[in-house]
Amino acid sequence: MSDFSLSQYGLNPAFIIRNAAPSRLYEHGLRHEEGTAIASSGALIAMSGEKTGRSPTDKRIVEEDGSKDDVWWGPVNIKLDEQVFHINRERAIDYLATRKRLYVVDGYAGWDPDYRVKVRIVCSRAYHALFMHNMLIRPTEAELADFGEPDYVIFNAGAFPANRHTTGMTSKTSVALHFGRKEFVILGTEYAGEMKKGVFTIMHYLMPKKNVLSMHCSANESPADGSTAIFFGLSGTGKTTLSADPKRLLIGDDEHCWSDNGIFNIEGGCYAKAINLSAEQEPEIYNAIRYGSVLENVVYDRARREVDYTDTSITQNTRCSYPIEYIPNAKIPCVGQHPDNVVLLTCDAFGVLPPVSKLTPEQAMYHFISGYTAKVAGTEMGVTEPEATFSACFGAPFLVWHPTRYAELLAEKLKKHNAQTWLVNTGWTGGAYGVGKRMSLPHTRAIIDAIHNGELAKAETVEDPIFGVQVPKALTGVPSDALIPKNSWSDKAKFDETAKKLASLFKQNFAQYEDQASEAIRGAGPRI
Repeated sequence: MSDFSLSQYGLNPAFIIRNAAPSRLYEHGLRHEEGTAIASSGALIAMSGEKTGRSPTDKRIVEEDGSKDDVWWGPVNIKLDEQVFHINRERAIDYLATRKRLYVVDGYAGWDPDYRVKVRIVCSRAYHALFMHNMLIRPTEAELADFGEPDYVIFNAGAFPANRHTTGMTSKTSVALHFGRKEFVILGTEYAGEMKKGVFTIMHYLMPKKNVLSMHCSANESPADGSTAIFFGLSGTGKTTLSADPKRLLIGDDEHCWSDNGIFNIEGGCYAKAINLSAEQEPEIYNAIRYGSVLENVVYDRARREVDYTDTSITQNTRCSYPIEYIPNAKIPCVGQHPDNVVLLTCDAFGVLPPVSKLTPEQAMYHFISGYTAKVAGTEMGVTEPEATFSACFGAPFLVWHPTRYAELLAEKLKKHNAQTWLVNTGWTGGAYGVGKRMSLPHTRAIIDAIHNGELAKAETVEDPIFGVQVPKALTGVPSDALIPKNSWSDKAKFDETAKKLASLFKQNFAQYEDQASEAIRGAGPRI
């Protein structure tokens, strides 16, 4: 690899560390990066600095002739002038050129060889290189020797700020993607997740052009018959937890595609939330945090190097990155047949959605486009109220095409492969947040088991009068009172009021998509 060069990008560092082994990246991180340590579990602890999460308001896509008619322009995909991109790119290259050593990670996005994309990461931090070593699909030695030129390049100069006075910049952070140049430039943020989601955004653009549905979802497979299921859901809904089922094989926890061949994982690793992580509740994830894994922004005991997963003094968005093979029941390669079941996960803090409901194809489209969950708002003067969140296709920040493009692809796949869609609520029951309680994880697991084994498909159902979905009357392992939300509330009038409030929020949100949705899909929403 001595003949490997970055001179085509204007970079000629003294040392290029390409696709280094984790042990070497550990050494470099400990030696050169402040705050880096080794946890008692063997994972590398790294700090991302000021930014401990993504900066979606600083993401830009260049308006250029090759892609401008494809992009869903607006608050998700903000236009960037091509000249400004070149200014930022030059700023990033100039910074990287000052580094004595640069790290390069060459890998693949997409486990299906028919659709995989070659990605190159150029960065100045060992922590970033190890993170992407985990998150991209790692090439064999032979594949690396024959890697050639990448399809896309990510220049991560996150330690250096953008010039906030440059036209189009709103802060010192800039995350900019140029589809024409096939380049992605990061300035002003060292949060590693920007690289991961940058790759996802690229796949969200490229795959629909090939009639492949790119999805923010997890997926697993039955070892008995090879049947698969996919799980859509926003952060905090249980997407990672529920797909890491010891009785099933994990295909992936976050990003997938559904092609004519079946489903395939985009990534080579997992990026799980670490807040309140425990061996009892999530043993597969907990035990995956070992040598080769990266722990981000966690608090640990300085003497024993033991991590306190309950401590959120740095950020609530503590994370762990690890190769997918660290999950004992991971399926390698991470591909599967067409799914039999599609699960839409929501965490309803209003406490009015059923724990599980069966959706018609039209309702599936409605809820997919809506992408609903609810966050618990902060406490002020002792008052807490749920806050509804709608994220199109359960991943609006990463969409490139209009949401209806992805919905159309999903509808096509569901119909062609006769897959059933379910809405599963992992949120509150017996009342809204502050009155009711969180859904029991064993009950939710029983629901997922019933989806997998076919019990739910055969269950007798009743129609929810407000949301119009079909709710099972009985289910093994779940109390009957819990299945019908109103039955679990002591104040029935308050339930009706809250349910109508949430239904109204659904209607208000969906209004922005009505002009591009069919009459059948528009009619599949709440009945108020």
